[in-house]
Formats: sequence, structure tokens, C-alpha cells
Amino acid sequence: MNAMVRLLRKLAALLRRQSFDQDLQEEMAFHREQVAKEFEAGGIAPEAARYAAIRQFGNATLLQERSREVVAFRAETVAQDLRFAVRQLLRSPGFAVTAILVLALGIGASTAIFGFVDAVLIQPLPYANPNQLVSVDESETLLPRSNLSRDDYEDWKRLNSTLTSLDVYGGTGFLLRTGSLSEPTPAARVSDGFFRTLGVAPMLGRDFRSGEDRPGQPKIAILSYGTWMKRFGGRRDLIGESISLTGEAYTVVGVLPRNFAFAPRASAELWVPLLDKTGCEKRRSCHNLDGVGRLRNGVTVEAASADMKTIAAQLALQYPGSNKGQSASIVPLSEIVVGKLRPTLVTLLAGAGLLLLIACVNVASLVLVRAESRRRETAVRGALGATPSRLVRQFVTEGLLLASLGCAAGAVLAVVIMSLLARLVPKPMAQGMPFLAVVGLNRHTALFAAGSTLMAALLLAATPALRLAFREIHEGLTDGGKGAASRFWRRLGANLVVVELTVAVVLLAGAGLLAKSFYLLLHVETGIDPSHLATVYIMAPESVYGKPEQQVALYHQILEKVSAFPGVQSAGITSYLPLQCNCDTDWIRIPGRPFHGEHNEVLQRDVSPQYLPALKAKLVRGRMFTAADDASHPQVTILNQSMARKYFPGEDPLGKMIGDGDLTPKSMRQVVGVIEDVREGGLDDEAWPAEYFSIYHAPDNSFAVAARTTQDEKQILPVLLKTLREINPNLGVYGENTMNEQMSASQSALLHRFSTWLVGGFAVLALMLGVVGLYGVVAYSVSQRTREIGVRMALGAQRGAIQRLVLKEAGWLTGMGIIAGLICSVATAHLMRSLLFNVHPWDFSTLLAVAAVLGFSALLASLIPARRASSVNPVKALSAE
Repeated sequence: MNAMVRLLRKLAALLRRQSFDQDLQEEMAFHREQVAKEFEAGGIAPEAARYAAIRQFGNATLLQERSREVVAFRAETVAQDLRFAVRQLLRSPGFAVTAILVLALGIGASTAIFGFVDAVLIQPLPYANPNQLVSVDESETLLPRSNLSRDDYEDWKRLNSTLTSLDVYGGTGFLLRTGSLSEPTPAARVSDGFFRTLGVAPMLGRDFRSGEDRPGQPKIAILSYGTWMKRFGGRRDLIGESISLTGEAYTVVGVLPRNFAFAPRASAELWVPLLDKTGCEKRRSCHNLDGVGRLRNGVTVEAASADMKTIAAQLALQYPGSNKGQSASIVPLSEIVVGKLRPTLVTLLAGAGLLLLIACVNVASLVLVRAESRRRETAVRGALGATPSRLVRQFVTEGLLLASLGCAAGAVLAVVIMSLLARLVPKPMAQGMPFLAVVGLNRHTALFAAGSTLMAALLLAATPALRLAFREIHEGLTDGGKGAASRFWRRLGANLVVVELTVAVVLLAGAGLLAKSFYLLLHVETGIDPSHLATVYIMAPESVYGKPEQQVALYHQILEKVSAFPGVQSAGITSYLPLQCNCDTDWIRIPGRPFHGEHNEVLQRDVSPQYLPALKAKLVRGRMFTAADDASHPQVTILNQSMARKYFPGEDPLGKMIGDGDLTPKSMRQVVGVIEDVREGGLDDEAWPAEYFSIYHAPDNSFAVAARTTQDEKQILPVLLKTLREINPNLGVYGENTMNEQMSASQSALLHRFSTWLVGGFAVLALMLGVVGLYGVVAYSVSQRTREIGVRMALGAQRGAIQRLVLKEAGWLTGMGIIAGLICSVATAHLMRSLLFNVHPWDFSTLLAVAAVLGFSALLASLIPARRASSVNPVKALSAE
């Protein structure tokens, strides 16, 4: 039925068109006859009068076309323009495919990057009124942002006047028993109002109630949606049941929503209340929690920061032993989630915008080159009566068609790029990026793509339209030579291509600097030999290994069995493996030194005697630990060089004593050795002062094993896991890996790798587009200088000389682009210096390599028009003029 109606409408329109044409022709004929009669009355012969009337009346086709426009046959002419534009593209498939691909690259790449920027920086955090959420932490000289102590948190919560709520969270882990197996499960400890502060409610069950985080309260847990589905099959009747966590019963009271994510504790599968204070939390100097607060209405982050700093100053006076020099750090919660990514994304968004502009300008250059081959067509259409507005409408239609096709291809490419980039983010890094789930085509990205398409269409339509305005019609009919318009477009194209090459140099330099940073990061001096080193983490159930003697016995049993493996040279146990974090610190004091309550903070690591030799840590002086350094002997310590230099400058620390802040007898230990710095924190972190203790003096049920082998360390991992399971099936064994893989999977390495790939991909696109732009400008220049080239060849110029003439022009443009790009690269590199590691923004080797790559690529792009220029037939070139 609808099809029939549409057919009838088309027939009616056609009949109206035919009726209008017939009426118009009759009216025009009538007017011509009247004019002819007037000429006859004046004494002119009838035949001559008829021709004079036709001349006076003007171009009948032009008048008919203008009359149709007045009567508004717009839809029909638009359809005509569209069909003509399609035919033009089909007649030049090479041009069409190239233009659409270049536009697709520009629109697709820029839309993909905008998708990430939108998800990370534009869209709010997935919490209620996210702009009111702040991260609340302590601050000191060594750490501008450090953890809260539990006692300080309780005082801050009670005394502040700028937050409606303040809650804390911290990391922990359990052995979750499912069936006959106990699996290590990452978890988080939180205060009772944590989820209410975020504005998140469980999708099943209930939230923690007020007071359920206090010591002595029942043990309860809230599950993440993924854990509920994966480990418990999504059973709705699980609410109210008990689960076994490290041998203790916890009642499940709720399940979090499927889309809930909290980046600082992204890996947590379970959420439990704080409950009893841990051994560390019984002292105010224990910092193991982070805070999240909600601002009162009308309160700024600065006002909250001032309030908290005032409270911190009061506590420093009240508790000088633990709080002297402590202050507060209050920043928007979004800074904690996306702070490190912001410089990279902002830089890439700027690069994406320039990339889109480059793509549009390149296609406009190709359109301009193509327009030169259509000069006669345009001139003939104008001479036959086509008005300038009619020609402009044709160009607009062609521009819209090209831009629309490019947008369609770009949208598909954007989806592919966003999906690819999301998959390229390694899992450990992705866990801290909950926003990756919302990256994709949505209202924001669709509007961005539409705006990009409109900009491209306007530029593509304006280029030939403005070219038409600069050219006289008769010039096209005579195929005239260079005019002011030609020189204008050559200068404009040259300037634009310099900008394109500048952008390409900036992105290439950024990618090169990041790549070099990444290489140096993976080859930084760590103080250990990471090759042939296998590692694994162990969590022993407290029900079996709750006493120190039981834990020490487990250490000996593990080391005995692991050391007996074929190919194992040495094995050791540690509280923390290297390259993890600058955490677990101790406050020290040296007897006999002036002391005014300052906090001398150093890293503390508990290790077995063979651990440091297994790492191949280098002994500078003194000795390593021995089996005799157990709990039955006086406590001794080994320092790293940073600690020796800082606290024993200009003297030998061997034999010196170190104690805690109160110099309690139990804390006193003697320095027996100094080793070179072992990088305990991230690859890009500075080496901190650190001291090592014998783990037999302070054993724990959570520890790590490192084994050095003469064979491939990957081959020993399955045997290591099997042996540990044989010792006790309930041991929680996890994180098995080689030290080299641990280095590559560290947060700093992942961030540098991701940034390198991201900027590198854009740099390749920018290089491709810059080369296309250079080709377009040089090709256009050659087309405008055909007569000049013909004259030169007629006068005896050789093909090589003609090629050098064209390459010289391309060389000037390339040289200016490289010079401007190198200058801008240094400035841009300063903006991204937080992502650079041991590399200066003006790194000479990188900038030289970038200049060489761009120069070589530009040479290849210029050879095609240069060869075309040298093959010009001088006879045809001169006769065409």
C-alpha cells in the first residue's frame, strides 16, 4: 500500500513537472512572438525580427533552469546532483577509495580516542553526585599522599565540619573455601558507610549497617557480582548463608550491582567490615587505610583540605610521637581513578583533532587536484547556463557524499579501534580502569563523529567552490595557465602540508620518546638479576599455621623441598618481592644521635638467609644472614646503600645499633651488612632507604618464595605449585610468575607500554596522512606547472633536472615541517614528561631518527609526481596552452 502511494506521488510530481515545462515553453514562445512583431513593425524583415527577438530574450535553457529553481524543484535537483556525484566517484575509483580511506582514518581514529576521553574525563564516575566525592589521605615530606591510620581516621571523622561522611577502605585477602579447595581471594576491608558514601546499593541483600564495622561485631561479607556468579552460580538463596574465609565463617548479606567498580580496589571479590584492629592498627603510627569522603553542599575541595589540615596539625601537637610532621591530602576522587592517564589522553585528544584536520585537508587537496582535471567540464557547464550557485550546490553534494561515506567507514573503524585498544590493555591494568566498560559508540561519540563529518563536508565543498570563485570561466575553456588563484592554492596547500608534517613529527617524536622510556624502564638497574628467577605467593591458613613456631617450620619445609628441585641453585622467602611497592615501612632511631621526634621512615623487609643470594643482590660490606640469625639469637639487620648514605654519612655502619622511635630494648638490632640498592618499589620509583630483617624473628602466614634455577624458570613453576600443594592442600598459592614477567606486568611498565602503543599508532597514522598531503600538494604543483616544465624540456632540460626541480620543492616543505615539528616536539614532550623515564624531551637520537623516518617517507611520496613531471611531453604541453 505504502509503495503504491509513493509511486502515485512520483507520477503526480512528474506530471506537474511536465505541465510546468509545457506552460513555461508556451509562455516563453508567446513573449518571443510579441518581441518579433514589435521588430517587424519597426521595418525589420520577419526572419531577421525572429532572430533578433531570440537574441534579446536570451538563453532559453538558462531561463528555464532559473524558472524551475524559482518554482522550487529543489528535491529533484538535489537528486540529480547526488546521482551525478555518484557517477563522478565511480568514474574515478582510485580517487574515491583514497579519499574515503583517508577520511575514515581521520574520523575513525579521532572518534576512537574521543571515546576513551569521553569515558575517562567527560563522563562522571558511576556514583551518586560524583563531583562531591573526594579522596582523603595523609601527607608527609617523603610521601605527598600516604595512607591513613585507623586512629587518625576516627578522629578526622569526628572532628571535621566539611564532609557529610568519611569512610575508609583497605586491602586484604582470604582463603575462600569452595568444596575441598581453598583459593586465595583478594578482598577489601571497609568502614560501615563506605557504599552509602559512594551512593551504591547492593542489587541483592543489604548494605552494612551502622556500627557493623566495630570490634566484636559478627563477621559478614558482601560479594562482588562476578564472584557471586563465578564461585556460587548466581544463587539468590546465598544471602544469609555462611562461607569459609581463612577458616572462619562469614555470613553473606549482599551482592553488589553488576556494573559496580571501584578502581583503587578493582580486584576485590569480597568486601568485609573493618571489625577488630589488626596487630598493626593497634598503634596510631600504622598507616594502612585510604579514605573517601563526600563534601557538604557548597563546600569546595580547598575548604575541605584546609579543614583536614587544621585537624592534622592538632593531632600532631596531641600525638607528637606518631603524628609529628603529618598533614592531609584531599583531592577529587576522579584524580585517583584517572590522574595518571589524564596527560596522555589530553595529548592524544589534541593529536586526534589535528589528525582529523590533516585528513580533511588531505582529501581537500586531492579534491583540488581532481578539480584541475575538471576545469573544462566546469567551464562548459557554466557557459551552457549553469549558475555559480548551481555549481556550488553540486560541489556541496559531492563533499557531503564523500564525507558521509568516510564517516560510515570511520564509524566502523572507530568501533574496531576502541575494541582493539580495550583488549590491548593488560588485565592487571584493566582492573583499575572500570571506565573501559563504557567505551564505545554512544550519544557523545556519535555527536563527535557527526560534527567531524560536517566539518569535512564543509571543507571538501568549500575547496572547489572557492577555487571556482577565483577563476574566470573562459580560463577553463581555454585551459589557461597559472593565475592568481593557482598561486593562492599552491601557497595555501604548501602551508597546510607544513602543518601536517609538523604534527606528524610531534607524534612520531612522542612515540619515540615513550618507546625509549619503555625500553630503559625494562632495563633499569634493579639491584638483582631477574633472569632464571621463579616466584610465587603463599597464604597459609591461620588455623594450621597461626603460631610463630608453626610458620617457621613451614618456611623450613618449603625451602628444603624447593632447594631439592633439579637445577635450583638457591631459594628464599620474603615478606615482599622486589618491584612491588614502597610500602611496609618502619620508623627508626639511632642511639646517641640528636632526636626531636622526627619520623625517620625506611622500608622494612623480612627475609630468610638465602633470599638475598637468590636474587643475586650484591654485598658491599659485612655479611649476609645465616641460619644462626634466628629468634634465639640477638636481632641483626642489613641495610641498603641508600640507607647507609642517609643515616651513616661518611662512616662505616657495620656494628652500629638501630632501634624504634622509643629505642625499646626489643627493637634494638645491630648492622651486620650493607648491600647495593634493590628496587623494592616500581620500576620508575626512586630507591628508598631500606633495611632487611631475618624473617625468623617476625614470621607471618603470608609470604613469597623466590627460587633461582639454572634452567628455564617457567618450567619450574608447575613443579613448584605441585610441591606446595603436597605440603598442605589448603595452602593458598597464587601469583606464580617469573621475575622478568613480573617486571613487564608491573603498573609502571603497563602504563608506559600502553602509552607507547597508543601514541605510536597515532604517529603512524599522522605519518601516512602527512605523506598523502605532501603528495597532493606536489602533484597539484606539477599540474599547474605543466607548461613551464614543457618549456624547460623543450629548451633541453633533462629528466633528472626536472625531477630534482620537483624534489627540491618537496624538500623545502619537508624541511620546514621537520624543523617546526622538532621545535614543537620538545615543547610537547615537556607536557608529557611525567610519562618519560630517564629520557630528556630533547633526546637527540630520538629526534634524529624521527627526522630521518619522515624525510625518507617524504622522499618516497615526492618521487611519484617527480617521475610524472619528468615524463611530460613538451609538444603536447605547449600545444595544450
